[in-house]
Amino acid sequence: RCRTEYENKDEATKGDETTRKQFHAFVLFLAELYLNLEIKGTKGQVTRAEILQEGLRGLLNALFSNPVDSNLICAVKLLKLTGSVLEDAWKEKGKNDMEEMIQRIENVVLDANCSRDVKHMLLKLVELRSSNWGRVHGTTPHAEATPENDPNYFMNEPTFYTSDGVPFTAADPDYQEKYQELLEREDLFPYYEENGADLSGPGELYFDEIDDEMDPEIEEAYEKFCLESEHKRKQ
Repeated sequence: RCRTEYENKDEATKGDETTRKQFHAFVLFLAELYLNLEIKGTKGQVTRAEILQEGLRGLLNALFSNPVDSNLICAVKLLKLTGSVLEDAWKEKGKNDMEEMIQRIENVVLDANCSRDVKHMLLKLVELRSSNWGRVHGTTPHAEATPENDPNYFMNEPTFYTSDGVPFTAADPDYQEKYQELLEREDLFPYYEENGADLSGPGELYFDEIDDEMDPEIEEAYEKFCLESEHKRKQ
């Protein structure tokens, strides 16, 4: 069935709307088949069906040979789906087929009587290919950040103050000792005074009336903030 459809490709691209619609469905079916059908070699290596690879090139040529809107849209979908894989496979064989396809697209944009929107789609496809099909190659993985290998390791850490008002952070060599002293200080939350006047009532601490419980909405926002801060630190 696939072979019959393939052999009639040139006639199908010039057929009526229904014929072309059925043909385009066949084209995208072969594209999906090419991407998902894995063939295991005798040495355990996994490859894709070469006959489908060659078939897709023939289908692209047929679509570009009759550059009406629907054929060009199908070609764009086909290349968005398989372009990166096809180009890699062709390059492995030392072939320059994708360059030829891009040249055909550029010729269509210049000469064909297709709609403005379709020309825009074709140009976007050329742009996608120029960015290596949108693929981002990861850099060499780095070791986990530590105070020794990352100068910004403590950048987002809070600043604390000793009883003498001297600032310190987690980067300080005596951090643990100073932080423990901070926790043990009895005047961590002293009476609030302004202009020498004690604003709290007799024997009442300034924070006595503050509810220990967070509002659920505030608590959720606080947890989100903590998670984001942790994520940034790890980055």
